[in-house]
Amino acid sequence: MRVLIATDAWRPQINGVVRSLEHMAEEAPRFGTEVVFLTPERFRSFPMPTYPEIRLSLATPGSIARILDEVRPTHVHIATEGPIGLAVRLACSRQGRAFTTSYHTRFPEYVAARTPIPETWSYRALRRFHQSARAMMVSTPSLERELTGRGFRNIMRWTRGVDTTLFRPRNERVLDAAAPVFLYVGRVAVEKNLEAFLRLDLPGTKVVVGDGPSRPELEVKYPAVRFLGPLTGEDLARVYASADVFVFPSLTDTFGIVLLEALASGLPIAAFPVTGPMDVIGSSGCGCLKEDLQEAALAALDIPRDRCRAYGETFTWQESARQFFSNIEIAHLGQ
Repeated sequence: MRVLIATDAWRPQINGVVRSLEHMAEEAPRFGTEVVFLTPERFRSFPMPTYPEIRLSLATPGSIARILDEVRPTHVHIATEGPIGLAVRLACSRQGRAFTTSYHTRFPEYVAARTPIPETWSYRALRRFHQSARAMMVSTPSLERELTGRGFRNIMRWTRGVDTTLFRPRNERVLDAAAPVFLYVGRVAVEKNLEAFLRLDLPGTKVVVGDGPSRPELEVKYPAVRFLGPLTGEDLARVYASADVFVFPSLTDTFGIVLLEALASGLPIAAFPVTGPMDVIGSSGCGCLKEDLQEAALAALDIPRDRCRAYGETFTWQESARQFFSNIEIAHLGQ
């Protein structure tokens, strides 16, 4: 197989979409597959209003058609519903070429948090986007049930993984901070519900890793919180291993790869009982999911770290890639 993956989310963005796609490409040779990415690097772009870290590409169906003719993929997967995804979808439709899609981000909730556009309008647009795909991949059972209830069809499951060599328990603690350390890793933006964590009355220290449009305001509003900015690789892994509890306040994430990174590092999870945390934690006993996030964070301190590590080791990128490429192959059988 030669799979062309079209994505509007790409480096230097640091998020679950980019990480997942990068790992799929790394694992592809195991499955006799070549991956070619179609990303914003191929096009002129401009910053997204209200979120300049994300750039919107000036992609056209004509330019995409030429790229498809040049690459000659056996399969096309559209990872995002942005300008590149829309242009690739239109080009595939014009050429009679089958494609698959994936649903990574709750855009209707994110848009509603920033604009007066109702969620129902956005979901209608997303259904239209995905309805002509041979399959739409989602990460969790609860998300599949929810989207099925919203009228989405042809849904297939695609889980996620974690690098357990990089993210692991470590003896050294690189954070010079009063214990216990409650950690958040992710975008610092309104849709992440971060203030639900920052305003908690917790002992020790709250630490935030990540960047985003809300960071300047939150740094001023919560001077006692340690904002470390964006970290990757060993720097990020050492911070995970230096914390005591991972707090995940989001109500809108579809999965949360950071949950797996925390678990692999030996961190118990404190979160709300919503899609993502419910699916990842399940009945593992590696987290505390409560409507009272403060109660969950304090209760998580009692969860054994070795239990979290052992559970984190059950999620691999190899299995994630097996599902991904198998889904693509199965979906295209009727082509």
